[in-house]
Amino acid sequence: MTERLRAALAAEGGLLGAALRPAGETAPDELAEQVAAGPRAAHAADDYALLIAAIREGHELHAGAPRVVQTDDPDLALLAGDRLYALGLDRLAQLGDLDAVAELADVIAVCAQALADGDPELADRAWLAGAEAVGRGGRGAAKVAPRRDETRHEGD
Repeated sequence: MTERLRAALAAEGGLLGAALRPAGETAPDELAEQVAAGPRAAHAADDYALLIAAIREGHELHAGAPRVVQTDDPDLALLAGDRLYALGLDRLAQLGDLDAVAELADVIAVCAQALADGDPELADRAWLAGAEAVGRGGRGAAKVAPRRDETRHEGD
Protein backbone atom coordinates (compact mmCIF):
# COMPACT_ATOMS: atom_id res chain seq x y z
CA MET A 1 0.00 0.00 0.00
CA THR A 2 2.93 2.34 0.50
CA GLU A 3 3.65 2.11 -3.23
CA ARG A 4 0.06 3.17 -3.94
CA LEU A 5 0.47 6.11 -1.56
CA ARG A 6 3.74 6.98 -3.26
CA ALA A 7 2.02 6.96 -6.66
CA ALA A 8 -0.82 9.17 -5.38
CA LEU A 9 1.64 11.71 -3.97
CA ALA A 10 3.74 11.63 -7.13
CA ALA A 11 0.62 12.40 -9.17
CA GLU A 12 -0.07 15.44 -6.96
CA GLY A 13 3.42 16.78 -7.61
CA GLY A 14 4.71 19.80 -5.70
CA LEU A 15 7.25 19.68 -2.90
CA LEU A 16 5.79 16.50 -1.46
CA GLY A 17 5.80 14.77 -4.83
CA ALA A 18 9.44 15.75 -5.31
CA ALA A 19 10.47 14.34 -1.92
CA LEU A 20 9.45 10.72 -2.50
CA ARG A 21 11.63 7.66 -2.16
CA PRO A 22 12.26 5.98 -5.49
CA ALA A 23 9.65 3.47 -6.65
CA GLY A 24 10.24 0.05 -5.14
CA GLU A 25 12.12 1.41 -2.11
CA THR A 26 9.16 1.92 0.21
CA ALA A 27 8.64 -0.36 3.19
CA PRO A 28 5.22 -2.04 3.37
CA ASP A 29 2.60 -0.87 5.84
CA GLU A 30 1.17 -4.00 7.43
CA LEU A 31 -1.26 -2.05 9.61
CA ALA A 32 -2.88 -0.57 6.51
CA GLU A 33 -3.41 -4.07 5.16
CA GLN A 34 -4.76 -5.22 8.55
CA VAL A 35 -7.34 -2.43 8.59
CA ALA A 36 -8.33 -3.12 4.99
CA ALA A 37 -8.95 -6.78 5.84
CA GLY A 38 -11.32 -5.90 8.69
CA PRO A 39 -15.12 -5.98 8.50
CA ARG A 40 -15.47 -2.19 8.83
CA ALA A 41 -13.49 -1.71 5.60
CA ALA A 42 -15.11 -4.49 3.58
CA HIS A 43 -17.02 -2.06 1.37
CA ALA A 44 -13.92 0.03 0.53
CA ALA A 45 -10.82 -1.98 1.47
CA ASP A 46 -8.43 -0.20 -0.90
CA ASP A 47 -9.60 3.20 0.28
CA TYR A 48 -9.11 2.24 3.93
CA ALA A 49 -5.65 0.83 3.25
CA LEU A 50 -4.60 4.00 1.42
CA LEU A 51 -5.92 6.39 4.04
CA ILE A 52 -4.31 4.42 6.89
CA ALA A 53 -1.02 4.40 4.96
CA ALA A 54 -1.29 8.19 4.51
CA ILE A 55 -2.04 8.88 8.18
CA ARG A 56 0.66 6.49 9.32
CA GLU A 57 3.18 8.13 6.98
CA GLY A 58 2.19 11.47 8.51
CA HIS A 59 3.05 10.10 11.92
CA GLU A 60 6.30 8.59 10.68
CA LEU A 61 7.32 11.95 9.16
CA HIS A 62 6.81 13.57 12.55
CA ALA A 63 8.66 10.72 14.29
CA GLY A 64 11.59 10.82 11.86
CA ALA A 65 11.12 7.41 10.22
CA PRO A 66 9.03 7.89 7.06
CA ARG A 67 8.63 5.06 4.57
CA VAL A 68 7.47 6.96 1.49
CA VAL A 69 8.71 10.55 1.80
CA GLN A 70 12.37 11.30 2.30
CA THR A 71 13.64 14.68 3.36
CA ASP A 72 16.38 16.09 5.55
CA ASP A 73 14.38 19.30 5.99
CA PRO A 74 12.58 19.11 9.37
CA ASP A 75 10.14 21.86 8.36
CA LEU A 76 9.15 19.98 5.20
CA ALA A 77 8.80 16.77 7.21
CA LEU A 78 6.48 18.49 9.68
CA LEU A 79 4.36 20.08 6.94
CA ALA A 80 4.29 16.89 4.89
CA GLY A 81 3.22 14.92 7.96
CA ASP A 82 0.37 17.33 8.61
CA ARG A 83 -0.65 17.16 4.95
CA LEU A 84 -0.77 13.37 5.07
CA TYR A 85 -2.83 13.41 8.27
CA ALA A 86 -5.30 15.72 6.54
CA LEU A 87 -5.33 13.65 3.35
CA GLY A 88 -6.14 10.43 5.20
CA LEU A 89 -8.75 11.91 7.52
CA ASP A 90 -10.44 13.70 4.61
CA ARG A 91 -10.70 10.45 2.64
CA LEU A 92 -12.13 8.74 5.69
CA ALA A 93 -14.69 11.50 6.20
CA GLN A 94 -15.70 11.17 2.55
CA LEU A 95 -16.44 7.52 3.26
CA GLY A 96 -18.77 8.71 6.02
CA ASP A 97 -16.99 6.81 8.79
CA LEU A 98 -16.94 9.49 11.46
CA ASP A 99 -16.26 6.97 14.24
CA ALA A 100 -13.05 5.95 12.48
CA VAL A 101 -12.15 9.63 11.97
CA ALA A 102 -12.46 10.12 15.74
CA GLU A 103 -10.49 6.95 16.44
CA LEU A 104 -7.63 8.01 14.19
CA ALA A 105 -7.69 11.53 15.62
CA ASP A 106 -7.17 9.84 19.00
CA VAL A 107 -4.27 7.83 17.57
CA ILE A 108 -2.69 11.04 16.23
CA ALA A 109 -3.12 12.74 19.63
CA VAL A 110 -1.66 9.82 21.60
CA CYS A 111 1.25 9.60 19.16
CA ALA A 112 1.95 13.34 19.42
CA GLN A 113 2.07 13.05 23.21
CA ALA A 114 4.22 9.93 22.99
CA LEU A 115 6.71 11.70 20.72
CA ALA A 116 6.79 14.70 23.05
CA ASP A 117 7.44 12.35 25.98
CA GLY A 118 10.11 10.38 24.11
CA ASP A 119 8.00 7.21 24.28
CA PRO A 120 7.91 5.64 20.80
CA GLU A 121 6.61 2.36 22.28
CA LEU A 122 3.42 4.13 23.38
CA ALA A 123 3.00 5.43 19.83
CA ASP A 124 3.42 1.91 18.48
CA ARG A 125 0.81 0.57 20.90
CA ALA A 126 -1.58 3.38 19.93
CA TRP A 127 -1.20 2.46 16.26
CA LEU A 128 -1.82 -1.22 16.95
CA ALA A 129 -4.90 -0.51 19.07
CA GLY A 130 -6.21 2.11 16.65
CA ALA A 131 -5.74 -0.13 13.62
CA GLU A 132 -7.61 -2.93 15.38
CA ALA A 133 -10.47 -0.59 16.31
CA VAL A 134 -10.75 0.87 12.82
CA GLY A 135 -10.50 -2.52 11.13
CA ARG A 136 -13.03 -4.27 13.36
CA GLY A 137 -15.20 -1.30 14.27
CA GLY A 138 -15.42 0.32 17.64
CA ARG A 139 -14.04 3.31 19.49
CA GLY A 140 -11.73 4.21 22.30
CA ALA A 141 -8.95 1.70 21.78
CA ALA A 142 -6.34 4.28 20.83
CA LYS A 143 -6.71 6.14 24.11
CA VAL A 144 -7.45 3.25 26.44
CA ALA A 145 -5.57 0.18 25.20
CA PRO A 146 -2.07 1.68 25.09
CA ARG A 147 -2.35 3.03 28.60
CA ARG A 148 -3.97 -0.15 29.89
CA ASP A 149 -1.03 -2.10 28.45
CA GLU A 150 1.37 0.36 30.06
CA THR A 151 -0.32 -0.03 33.46
CA ARG A 152 -0.20 -3.80 33.22
CA HIS A 153 3.62 -3.67 33.16
CA GLU A 154 4.09 -1.31 36.10
CA GLY A 155 4.44 -4.11 38.68
CA ASP A 156 6.86 -6.18 36.61
